Amino acid sequence: MQESKEPDQQKEEREQVIELGSDLTRSRNGNIYTLTIIGQVEGHQIAPDNAKTTKYEHVLPLLAGIEESDEIDGLLLLLNTVGGDIEAGLAIAEMIAGMKKPSVSLVLGGGHSIGIPLAVCAKKSFITPTASMTIHPVRMTGLVVGAPQTFRYFQRIQEQITEFVTANSKISKEDFEGFMMATGEMATDVGTILYGREAVRSGLIDHLGGLNDALTALHKMISRQQDGLAQVKRPRKTKKDAI
Repeated sequence: MQESKEPDQQKEEREQVIELGSDLTRSRNGNIYTLTIIGQVEGHQIAPDNAKTTKYEHVLPLLAGIEESDEIDGLLLLLNTVGGDIEAGLAIAEMIAGMKKPSVSLVLGGGHSIGIPLAVCAKKSFITPTASMTIHPVRMTGLVVGAPQTFRYFQRIQEQITEFVTANSKISKEDFEGFMMATGEMATDVGTILYGREAVRSGLIDHLGGLNDALTALHKMISRQQDGLAQVKRPRKTKKDAI
């Protein structure tokens, strides 16, 4: 008796879940691609083998494929990250912010450090009540040159992050920088930890909610976009048609 072979498409989707932590769900409400940003965002340097990572070289082409695919209607971004490489995190956030397709982010557990731009880059953002977000100044580990140029480099990166976050959320620049440079909030460190309700009150995140809330919002966005496309494709009546 021969064993039934798994269809190529199902096999590919199963491998995506295992390797990339992603999944494509098809339903009458639309086809939603779920992408996870888990652990540390890995950039130009390879993280230790015992650390959970999200590799940006995997995510960037994946996002381009999602945007171009006719089979995908929206993106659900699930976040539980400690942060990681600044340039890699911003690259992913910029790509998502530049997508035309509906996108919703949901912070679960944590959206710390460079996870903040990733949380606000979607068209709508959600956070669970128990999730937390750490806002702090830009740091760099390892040996760096102690010169005024180094400080200016850090300052300019920090300015870029601030501009991106404030452009993609409702938080003001003054409030975000205030959280970033706060003292007394974190032991032996500068910065602020915001939990779910605080993140929403500050304007950093749009809504407090869970998976169902995020999916409901995404379904509505997909429906509105599909209705808009249908109206564009609908031929306009002319005087000749009316006769």
